[in-house]
Amino acid sequence: MEIVNRIARHEYFIEESFECGLALTGTEIKSIRNGNANIKDSYAIIRNSEVILLNMYIAQYNEGNIFNHNETRSRKLLLHKKEILKLNDKIRLEGYTLVPLKIYFKNNRAKLQLGLCKGKKNYDKRETIKERDIKRHLEKTLKSRF
Repeated sequence: MEIVNRIARHEYFIEESFECGLALTGTEIKSIRNGNANIKDSYAIIRNSEVILLNMYIAQYNEGNIFNHNETRSRKLLLHKKEILKLNDKIRLEGYTLVPLKIYFKNNRAKLQLGLCKGKKNYDKRETIKERDIKRHLEKTLKSRF
């Protein structure tokens, strides 16, 4: 199961990506395994030398009863200290943003791909759309010839 933030690739230039763990509760893991999560509007900040993910929506688990979680609570991301310091410098000095790109499972553990991103301007977005349309048109013409 993989949850992808498709809007991030349209809204941002992704300079670098990091794999990090998520500190989750049991009902959150079960809900993610069912595919009931959304990272479209989420972002990460660095507070007290910890990376915290905000606005990530994980639906409540149906069989969770009293142990269910808050759907949009702040979640801690697990990274090495060197990576956190590097990210902190980039954010403060160069104006980057931390955006989650996808959630996936690796060795039965939930992982998040965190992107170090810079926002696109409107003309950049139009240029990206134009390039994608040209590429799609070329592929279509090549397929029709063969």
